[in-house]
Amino acid sequence: MAWGVQAQEDLSQYVDPMIGTAKMGHTYPGATVPFGSVQLSPDTDTIPYEVNGRYNPEVYRYCAGYQYDDVTIVGFSHTHFSGTGHSDLGDFLMMPTSGPLQLNPGTETDPDSGYRSRFSHDRENASPAYYQVELDDYGINAELTATTRVGVHRYTFSEGEDAHVILDLMSGIYNYDDKNVWTFMRVENDTLVTGFRETTGWARTRKVFFALSFDKPIAKYGNQKYDDKQAYRGFWGRFNESENFPEIAGRKIRAYFDFDLEDGDELIAKLAISPVSTEGAIKNMQEETPGWDFDAIHQAGVDSWNKELNKVQVSTIRDTDKVNFYTAMYHAFLGPTVYGDVDGKYRGLDMNIHEAEGFTNYTSFSLWDTYRALHPLFNVLQPARNRDMVKSMLAHFDQSVHPMLPIWSHYANENWCMIGYHSASVIADAVVKGTVTSDLDHALNASVTTAKTAYFDGIGAYMEKGYVPEDVSGASVSKTLEYAYDDWAIAQMATKIGREEIAQEFADRAGNYKNVFDHQSGFMRPKLKNGAWKQGFDPLDTHGQGFIEGNAWNYSLYVPHAPKEMIGMMGGDTRFVEHLDSLFSMDLPDRYFANTEDISREGIIGNYVHGNEPSHHVVYLYNWTDQAWKSQDKIRMILRAMYQTGADGLGGNDDFGQMSAWYLFSALGFYPVAPGSVDYALGSPLVKEATINLENGNTFTVEAQNQSEENVYVSKVLLNGEVLSEPFIQHADIIKGGKLTFIMKRRPNKKIFSKD
Repeated sequence: MAWGVQAQEDLSQYVDPMIGTAKMGHTYPGATVPFGSVQLSPDTDTIPYEVNGRYNPEVYRYCAGYQYDDVTIVGFSHTHFSGTGHSDLGDFLMMPTSGPLQLNPGTETDPDSGYRSRFSHDRENASPAYYQVELDDYGINAELTATTRVGVHRYTFSEGEDAHVILDLMSGIYNYDDKNVWTFMRVENDTLVTGFRETTGWARTRKVFFALSFDKPIAKYGNQKYDDKQAYRGFWGRFNESENFPEIAGRKIRAYFDFDLEDGDELIAKLAISPVSTEGAIKNMQEETPGWDFDAIHQAGVDSWNKELNKVQVSTIRDTDKVNFYTAMYHAFLGPTVYGDVDGKYRGLDMNIHEAEGFTNYTSFSLWDTYRALHPLFNVLQPARNRDMVKSMLAHFDQSVHPMLPIWSHYANENWCMIGYHSASVIADAVVKGTVTSDLDHALNASVTTAKTAYFDGIGAYMEKGYVPEDVSGASVSKTLEYAYDDWAIAQMATKIGREEIAQEFADRAGNYKNVFDHQSGFMRPKLKNGAWKQGFDPLDTHGQGFIEGNAWNYSLYVPHAPKEMIGMMGGDTRFVEHLDSLFSMDLPDRYFANTEDISREGIIGNYVHGNEPSHHVVYLYNWTDQAWKSQDKIRMILRAMYQTGADGLGGNDDFGQMSAWYLFSALGFYPVAPGSVDYALGSPLVKEATINLENGNTFTVEAQNQSEENVYVSKVLLNGEVLSEPFIQHADIIKGGKLTFIMKRRPNKKIFSKD
């Protein structure tokens, strides 16, 4: 029976959106639906991106707009990234207030100077598709829910006199004085407001349209312009635009809407967004929220989450394991996000309006993070969506003037953030695993063209010399290693579709990792364009050593496509295992990551940096040695140490679901070490049992017999009753349905998977 018609559990009860909202998890607690365009969430401060022309490191804490330790809420904006290490968005911030009108947000140290409000976590609740908080300074209970493209607010005013709703069109995340390029707003009638906002920053040309509707008539409205120093303003000076004037335009605008309310009255507001037009936003609102029943909209959002969460049903050792598991699923299904109107129209990379024909268009591709485990997870749990994501990447390529596939893209913009060309990995993995079966030549050609863009990030030197020289392009070792892996992925795709010449060319390029390995030191290290090693090498350091967000100890293990060859290069099984053992037991002094935003002590075990992505495959490398059992206790240790309940439960940025995807795979007992391969490496499952309800109607069950907190080792693994002699299963084993059984023990079976 297909999973979609089976009785569903209310698994939303195990999701805690507060996990990761403290410290460096960078998650948001607000209301959204799976892969939704709208992420309606509270913002707790107005930290600027720069101060006196210099980057303000304090802003890094606010990548998701919310920090759990804050004591005030500025308002509720409609767009947020989840778990990222850089930011943007925070569009269309709304804040209900009462009493004297204030249009300045104020400060945390002096909240009474602005419209923000104090709040307490005791009167705050977050769950899938719902967020609620009491705004203490106003006695207003604010509730939020959402559909894919519409954010819905319900405000209950304990005191109805002087009720206001602020619409701050200046507010944003990673904000600075010149971020707003232009804003435009029209009051269409006494319940409907439309407009748009154009910003620059991480995305340098980003335009978002909105339609805002209230369930009660606006009694009075107005706005204030800031920094209104245009050289020429035409003849608009003949009007008083600040009060009850139906259209306003400028760089920086804050608007307000007043309502005649009684004590205890509710006010409901719906704000729809569109990348195309206000007409598109209105259509989105009419299609997704035709009525005003807040509770029904909320329940539909919960139902949409339960549909997705029921794709995996688990029993666990602890109740808190269920919370961590389903919160990880929730975080994994927050993005990439739908980018387009209900009619399929969206703004393309060329700034023209396109229509997605036969697919849903997606945006926000944090590919340096998500190619590793999130997109492979989608090939198991969300193949239809991942297929559309690949089509979205190919549309990006078609619209790119370079032309290139996405590197890190959002809202019709390429940000050029981070390294590699990992769209190629995502596409290759989907092709090799049979998720994508059409337009294959286009997919391959787009990947090849991207990989041969000589002027991008040292690729020209990489193609010429077989490595990226450090004196040509920084982070050269990381780039060389990641390019080599991506090249291997392209070769796998080419082989799959019978393009043997390309397969051979990129298989040869995939060996370039050898060119930055120093046999004397035993580490990957930066090389100069004259072929000499860069001097002053410190394998524990990141800065100036040829690496990005990692050191030589961790990055030297990044050859996911050729682990056996890497192990041989590093001295064979015995020496490699000793090296890998020491990674988890040695000490990494604070000075080596003190100036690195993305790495903190909470994400480190020994010198193993789990709070950042380049090491996520490392613990599974034992499977390519004669001591596969050594991965098992370490996997369970990482699962326990890096993923906990509570606001500070994540050991690093969730990175748009990558950290969560690692947890999900590892808790189920297998992991995609090299996306682009059909193989998964086996580990030590955390679940007692899991049923994966696949999109094709099949089910794949994971069973851990004798599972307990102490039984972290695996004595035997069976697939459909047959004992496995190697620590791997294949994608087809999962997709066709079946049963994977782990026999758990307290002590290791040191001969597991032995052929003796």
